Amino acid sequence: MTQQTVYAYIDGPLGEMLLVGRVAEGGAGVTELASLSLPGQKGAVTVQDGWRRAPEAFEAITAQLAEYFAGRRDRFDIAYAAGGTDFQRRVWRALEDIPYGSTVSYGDIARRVGSSGAGVRAVGTAIGRNPLLVVRPCHRVVGADGSLRGYAAGLERKERLLGLEGAHV
Repeated sequence: MTQQTVYAYIDGPLGEMLLVGRVAEGGAGVTELASLSLPGQKGAVTVQDGWRRAPEAFEAITAQLAEYFAGRRDRFDIAYAAGGTDFQRRVWRALEDIPYGSTVSYGDIARRVGSSGAGVRAVGTAIGRNPLLVVRPCHRVVGADGSLRGYAAGLERKERLLGLEGAHV
């Protein structure tokens, strides 16, 4: 079964977000979220020729994001499109296990994926390539000393997301 890439722009408290997903051609199935980009984000996705604008394909995702930003959702129930290397996927799964309102260090994530020591840098790179900002909570990863470090969409947005969740930073 072939898939079509669809996209939509939605407004949010962090600016206009670009959602990109994949749906089965000709089907009315579930949209698998492939990317959520924020304005000015490092490495942000841009709309490509052949993609179809389809806000209706993202209604369930949009509703969950609205609930999250309103403080009524602490976990997302979204189908994700496959992507990334095996190592990146391991790191990204570890991100999904970080509880709402809490933070962990890059070293903690490295230990969880069996890549401590020099592997912390590789973990940081994998986190920086997370295509699903907000919904895959890379904003919950901080420096070993608890300081805010790196966020593709800017530290002010990272701080804002952590504040929304009531995380102590």
